[in-house]
Amino acid sequence: MLQTQVFTLYPEIFPGPLAKGIYGKAMNKKLWSLDVIDIRNAASDKHKTVDDTPYGGGSGMLLKADVLANSIDQNSKKGERIFYLSPRGKKFDQKLAQELSKEKYISLICGHFEGVDERVLTTRNIEEISVGDYILSGGETAAFVVLDSILRLLPGVLGNNKSVFDETFENGLLEYPQYTKPQIWEKKSVPDVLLSGDHAKIKDWRLSQSEAITRDRRPDLWEKYKKN
Repeated sequence: MLQTQVFTLYPEIFPGPLAKGIYGKAMNKKLWSLDVIDIRNAASDKHKTVDDTPYGGGSGMLLKADVLANSIDQNSKKGERIFYLSPRGKKFDQKLAQELSKEKYISLICGHFEGVDERVLTTRNIEEISVGDYILSGGETAAFVVLDSILRLLPGVLGNNKSVFDETFENGLLEYPQYTKPQIWEKKSVPDVLLSGDHAKIKDWRLSQSEAITRDRRPDLWEKYKKN
């Protein structure tokens, strides 16, 4: 079972959609669990202060080192990996999702304001990851992205585990076009090869389509694919 923790200032956001559908069923089957940690509970003053102005000046506020560290220390698990969702972190991708789906414990820290005190990151062995080159108001939405991509890789979560292996990024390429009934729709027909029943030809067609789409839409992925 994968045990996950989310450190947040807004616990009411979770578990939300993660407790419904396939993930809710997987949670009931004890394939994964989620603990939501309210960072404010680790504050020591009566006002539950979690942020302060940065030394050296600058706009915005930072999550305080003592509060966040206390929250982590009070809830840490032996052997867990802790990630801070940050735009300066290593870009989160399918390879990392696969890696984390094999972990027993992971924790995600949802940042707010202008970030967190750097000393927490260095003293608590926290890894920084980014879901993309853009700015979000908080780490909660990024946490949903990370959890979604990891949980669907857990054995038993999806109805058909084989579907995972045919998806975009699994082989370094974007996914090929997909078709279903009706066979003819608005005078457009399904490609003949998909109706042939020749599985070898279908496989070759899908690969050629994936390669063409990747080459056209994601030259960066195409260059990596050619090297591998």
